[in-house]
Amino acid sequence: MGDQPTPEEIPPSDEEREGLLARLSESLGEILVDSHLRPHEDLWLRVRAQNWQDAARAAKAAGFAYFGFLSAIDWHIAPEGRYEDTEFDAGLDEEDDEPVELDASTGYAGGDTRFQLLMQLYSLDRQLGLLIKADLGEDMTVDTLRDVFPGADWHERETHEMFGITFHGHPTLHPLYLPTDFEGHPLRKDFPLLARQVKPWPGVVDIEEIPEHLEAQLEAEVMAAFEAEEGGA
Repeated sequence: MGDQPTPEEIPPSDEEREGLLARLSESLGEILVDSHLRPHEDLWLRVRAQNWQDAARAAKAAGFAYFGFLSAIDWHIAPEGRYEDTEFDAGLDEEDDEPVELDASTGYAGGDTRFQLLMQLYSLDRQLGLLIKADLGEDMTVDTLRDVFPGADWHERETHEMFGITFHGHPTLHPLYLPTDFEGHPLRKDFPLLARQVKPWPGVVDIEEIPEHLEAQLEAEVMAAFEAEEGGA
């Protein structure tokens, strides 16, 4: 009896999602890289980037016909907010030549590359959500989902603009927010925040040391106030 797990140690069962994962795994086959199921929450699948569109078609055929959103994740660890050589960075070591360091945790279903693509689909009949993601290679290119989910059109445009990911087959990857001659991709972790040339990050302040005679005076005043309070009590 002592070796039996307590109710808190027994993982909750979710037969519906477990069955769904089994069916999706069978239909995706080698396309599926990894998966994660949290009982009574959404289901996560990681697929091969070269089969990004195939995975979307398979999910839609399985009943996930509602397209929620598409975006990307940059797992690069930002250099602690130090992006530009400014007076506030004086004395700090440069990190530009350091190898790219990835976050130790790349979310549910894992990840092997700096950039991942993510789409969220939903089954209105089952009231279930499905998140599919893929590791992006150096070419930063996948097939567009416009033919599968037309609503992905502007999501892909935004992701292309903000992360620099190309969606093969998308006819109008024009900027949504930025000027046409804008350089760089603002949602990448290493994008330079030029505003730091004007002012430091919040919390970065120049603290002056208190002169010794004022420090002694302040300490005496604090002690006097404390003693007065103790005496009144």
